[in-house]
Parts: sequence; structure tokens; C-alpha cells
Amino acid sequence: MTIQWFPGHMAKARREVTEKLKLVDFVIELVDARAPESSQNPMLHDILQEKTKMVVLMKKDLADPNVTNEWVNYYEERGMVAIAIEANKKQDVQKVIQLAKELGQAKQDKLKAKGVRPRASRAMILGIPNVGKSTLINRLANRKIAETGDKPGVTKKQQWIKVKKEFELLDTPGILWPKFEDEEVGYRLASIGTIKDQILPKEDVAAYVLDYLQANYPKFLESRFGFESYEDIMDAFEMIGRKRGCLESGGQVNFDKVSDIILHDLRGGKVGLVSFERPS
Repeated sequence: MTIQWFPGHMAKARREVTEKLKLVDFVIELVDARAPESSQNPMLHDILQEKTKMVVLMKKDLADPNVTNEWVNYYEERGMVAIAIEANKKQDVQKVIQLAKELGQAKQDKLKAKGVRPRASRAMILGIPNVGKSTLINRLANRKIAETGDKPGVTKKQQWIKVKKEFELLDTPGILWPKFEDEEVGYRLASIGTIKDQILPKEDVAAYVLDYLQANYPKFLESRFGFESYEDIMDAFEMIGRKRGCLESGGQVNFDKVSDIILHDLRGGKVGLVSFERPS
């Protein structure tokens, strides 16, 4: 199955990113710490080419910390600057600022060598929708600049933002690639809420989450839902539905409500700290 989802504003954003790339010294790409590879935009590899890049793994407070460390090491071994953060922690935001300052220093050194008065470093911030980009921008600027929301695709235009006196940041709309050739990528992103719930059947996504927990985090499955394993996914839905009171008239379990509970608990961190992929 190939999942198609490419709103018109994203096609426009891709063109704008390509055009504006020459104005910046480096790129800050945001990924979700729970699925760093799946939440990277493969389309950007062609656009960015040899541009210096910092990878920021967002929402580390919801991801398996051991797996997150594996990812940071993975990026660093490939010559990239990488950091995992929680956007609401001031010390994490300050680390991003410091790393950005260091990345921009190379450009300033070149300007000085040419006798040109140094200017503020310039960076472009990129990420797929709902990765936490607007929240991080507001923290970096220390004031509300970017609109935030819990639905993908809130930002719809580009804007320059000054981050203290350290550097200037070009915000861009979230960009998602035209289609998912790998069905697994679609389910990972749907599970963590990166793509809209209407893209894939909600019950299928919830079933994917339960199957993943059973295979990788059975203790979380037991502590949150009361069982460590199951033979049939329908039995798992039944057990959760009856335990959580998702019953209709006649005593039938409402699977739609069960799906909402599973996804809500996962995305809010109530299931536990879960990562959906490791470095390959």
C-alpha cells in the first residue's frame, strides 16, 4: 500500500526551501525521537545536498532514552551534529542555541578573513508536520512567534526570527514527502500522531501499536492495559474495552473508543517511553 498525502502548500514550501537555501549558513532539521528515520523527510536529502546540518531529536521525554542515545551516536558517527531535547526545558533549548552558534562560526570566520564585517549566522529550520517545530521556535526566541497546535500542518508560511543575538532563523512550513512507499513508515508516524488520524484507519493504527508493544515492550502493555500478551488482536481490544468501560448498549465493546484510548495513552507517554525504530 502506498499512502498519498501532499497538500498544495507543501509543494510550494519545497520550492521556497530550495530557493532560500542559499541565504542560510546551515540547516536545523527536526525529527521525532520516537521514530527519527521515519520522521526525516527523504525529499530534503536532494534539496540540502552538502549543506551543513544539525539534527534535533524532539520529544525525547516520550522516547526510550537508551534508543535515543543510539540515534545520537548514529548521527554523530556520520559526521552530523545531533542533540536530543525536550523543547520545554530551558537547558535543552540553550544547548541548541550553543550548537547553532558553533555551526555558524565557520561562516563568520570566512567573512572576517575576507575583511567583511561579520553578520548574524543564519539557519533554516525544517521538519515534518507536528514534530514540535513551532514550540521550539517560540522557546528559542523566548516569545510567541510561531503558532502551535496539536494537529499537523499549523505553520503555512516562512518567516525570519531573531534568536537573541546569536543567529537568525528562517522558519518554514512542515514538509511531508508526497507518499510513503513503506507502509511501516506510515504506521509509525500515525502512531505518534505526526500525520493526521484520517490518513489511516484508526483501529489499524491502534492494532499496530498493541502488536509493537507486545513484541518490544510487553511490560508496558501489562502495566497500562493489564496483559502482557494476546493471541488475537480482537481479544486485546475486548480486554481493554471492558476494563476501560468502552461498552455500548447490549454489552458490546466500542472498538473506536478503544482505539482512541490506545493512541491517547501512547502519545501522552502514559504507556511508557516507547521508541518505534532503532538505527539500522
